[in-house]
Formats: sequence, structure tokens, C-alpha cells
Amino acid sequence: MSKFEKILDKLFRGSSDSNFAFDDLILILKNLGFDFRVKGSHNIFYKEGIDEIINLQSKSGKAKPYQVRQVRNILLKYKIVGK
Repeated sequence: MSKFEKILDKLFRGSSDSNFAFDDLILILKNLGFDFRVKGSHNIFYKEGIDEIINLQSKSGKAKPYQVRQVRNILLKYKIVGK
């Protein structure tokens, strides 16, 4: 299992939303083909065919739990990955 697959599995298990590395969440979105821009501390991700934008900010190197849930829900809603 690759590093990407392990991180994706961790995201979908949902057992560690409050302890999810910010860089890992960024890695998932980049590998899934999301475009992004950075404006200050805001990392804004978007993708054609997806109505929502994803706005992420780091908190001491960790992703905020609600942002982890948001990413998981968007990936499931748009069936971007086969989970």
C-alpha cells in the first residue's frame, strides 16, 4: 500500500479527524487532480464539475477537524474515489 493509499484510508476511516496532518490533506487533494491557489494562510482547492470550494488552513501543522470532514464528504458526494 502506497503512502497516498494509507493517507486516503485514514481519511475515510474517520477515526482521527482531529489528528490529521495538514500536509497529508493537501497531498490527497493534489493527487486527486484538484487545482489550488494560496492567499495568505488560505489554501483554496477547486475542481471542474464540483460546485463547492475547499478552503483549508493549518493549525499547528494539523488540519482542522471540520475541514477533514468537509473533504471526506465532498469526495464521497462526487464519487471522486471508490470508497
